[in-house]
Amino acid sequence: MVSSPYTRTSFTVPNLITLVRILLTPLFIIFLIQGRYQKALIVFVLAGLSDLADGLIARLWQQKSPLGAYLDPVADKLLMAASFVTLSIARLIPSWLTVVVLSRDVVLVIGVLVLRLTDHSLVIRPSLWGKCSTTLQILTVLMVLVGKLWPLPPVFLKGCFYLTGALTAISGVHYIYRGLAILGQAPGNRHG
Repeated sequence: MVSSPYTRTSFTVPNLITLVRILLTPLFIIFLIQGRYQKALIVFVLAGLSDLADGLIARLWQQKSPLGAYLDPVADKLLMAASFVTLSIARLIPSWLTVVVLSRDVVLVIGVLVLRLTDHSLVIRPSLWGKCSTTLQILTVLMVLVGKLWPLPPVFLKGCFYLTGALTAISGVHYIYRGLAILGQAPGNRHG
């Protein structure tokens, strides 16, 4: 019998922290809409720290759960999508970058659904490209918020936008390539 890396209960400390992160997202949006950038920055940093905390606690205390495996990425995507859409509406992030970020995430969700519907076994693991683009997306939001409090050179922010857009597009293409490779295999024959 193979032991599962997950706990049997969904009521874990990491899941509670993730729920708090989800609840911080509307507060973050409200502060952005009101132009209270310092408070928005504090909430964004708290959300980031909660993401680190829930992952660390889940690993150290063996509190990984099936719910957490889905809830954590949903919380992350919710915060990032809300950040980019709201900052784009406020004209602080270019709309093309928001379209690139959201399009990649939509493609990922559609890809996972297609693989599930075609009975392909799937272990969701972020790629190096995915991790790098997500890190840059977070840094871009941080820099925009910091730039509202302490002016940054426009060329610096512009560079962040283009680098984030490029890496996000590359990671999207990479995920599509991985998905097509999985679809090329017989259903149920993929391991790991």
